[in-house]
Amino acid sequence: MSARVTIGRIVVMRDMSVTDQNNLLAFFYALDALKSVERRSYIQGGERRENSAEHSWHLAMACWAFAEALELDVDMGKLLKLALVHDVGEIGAGDTFLYSPDRDAAPMRERECVSELADHPGNAIKDLMALWDEQEAGHSIEARLIKVVDRILPLQLNVESEGKAWLENDVHQDQVLSMNAFIGDEYPALFAWVEAQVVHAVDKGWLKTR
Repeated sequence: MSARVTIGRIVVMRDMSVTDQNNLLAFFYALDALKSVERRSYIQGGERRENSAEHSWHLAMACWAFAEALELDVDMGKLLKLALVHDVGEIGAGDTFLYSPDRDAAPMRERECVSELADHPGNAIKDLMALWDEQEAGHSIEARLIKVVDRILPLQLNVESEGKAWLENDVHQDQVLSMNAFIGDEYPALFAWVEAQVVHAVDKGWLKTR
């Protein structure tokens, strides 16, 4: 397969063998599996659970909007890449519920899957593994923002669905506050919103107290 790339008035011919083309398409298909990974959070309206591919798109858009709204000094390209790859390891590991007792083991399982994807013969994203590691353990402003928004979105969906996932999984008030407490270090006003939502959810009976 030949591709014509025009740079100014210069036309550059780039050739891709049939094997390379098939490998690339196979990589696309491997990524498609993320659509089949079901999360615990329900979509708006509560009629079904969201999948990890939907969540990744939602996270990327939300991070973009958040960074623009607060005029944060971020590398937008890096931010969006981190958002898009952050759950790709769930293709092999599945989604681990935030309040699961197996939560600490999830990153290792996910990293093994990302490593396999990085070594896929059709993968042309040379920094795929480095990007995943950055969003998982990095301390850049982009990685920290990803972690904050990644907690805000499911909390918002839980409130909008009247605590459906919280009630189904016997989640308690102190768990929600504890797992989201780090948001206060990054964006205190946003954590104040979290606390207000938790109080509201408890008052409505959507979130249990011990």
